[in-house]
Amino acid sequence: MKQDEKLRLGWTSLGVSILALAMKYLAWKFSGSSALLSDALETIINVAAALGALWALTIAGRPADENHTYGHDKAEYLSAVTEAVLVVLTAIGIAFVAWRSWWAPPTDLTPWAGVAFNALGGVINLVWGLVLVRQGRSRRSPALVANGRHVISDVWTTVALVIGVSLIPITGYARLDSILSGLVAINVLRVGFQMMRHSIAGLMDEAPDSETLQTIRTVISEHATGALEAHDLRVRTAGSVSFIEFHMVVPGKMTVDDAHAICDHVEHALRRHIGPALIHIHVEPEEKAKQNGVPVLS
Repeated sequence: MKQDEKLRLGWTSLGVSILALAMKYLAWKFSGSSALLSDALETIINVAAALGALWALTIAGRPADENHTYGHDKAEYLSAVTEAVLVVLTAIGIAFVAWRSWWAPPTDLTPWAGVAFNALGGVINLVWGLVLVRQGRSRRSPALVANGRHVISDVWTTVALVIGVSLIPITGYARLDSILSGLVAINVLRVGFQMMRHSIAGLMDEAPDSETLQTIRTVISEHATGALEAHDLRVRTAGSVSFIEFHMVVPGKMTVDDAHAICDHVEHALRRHIGPALIHIHVEPEEKAKQNGVPVLS
């Protein structure tokens, strides 16, 4: 995805978050429900997260320079970590709302208009969250994926609240409102820690999943024709860019030109299969071969 397309998604995400926040605010104002107030508080973080994602996407799109020779892609992970921290703080705030409501349960709830506005905000978030996650995964954008997952988590919260708040006038149990707020806090906290774990893994250069690693091994094996094997493969990702390093063993009498041509062929094949990548191949003579390397198919 081109940088301007990512930014367009970022701006749209901000607009959708503000619209959903307006729906959640009206839901609280019309109902007086602390549970719906909790949902509105969570949606405020969606707006902050959309702003953070815009910042990250802008920074990540800058080309490499003399101070950042590998580019700025990790800015997306910083945005995702920041969003996770905000989510955790929001969970604490929602827990406080739930605690206060437990000791002073509302007596004048008018939930039906609030439930309608909340449900509308949930539908808006569901559609947009699915779009963000799909686009973020296909374009390998941690900021967009994190934003989308957070938005979708808000949807599940909304579903639970629409059902729960509707039950309050039916059951006559006012403290159900505070119980729902507490459940919202627990769910938000869970999502925040999941987001933090994923983002920190990216900052710590965690290896990609086994399927991606196997794809890389297969591409090397099938396209390094003329070489003998590849070993010491290392892979990490930063945003949409993969960093791939390995040693390639070639016959001792092979010329530098021929070895370089094999490297070029492998690099082009890898980029076709996994997208943007910085690839470093260390060429070695045949006596450096290892039994645990990737054999090259002839």
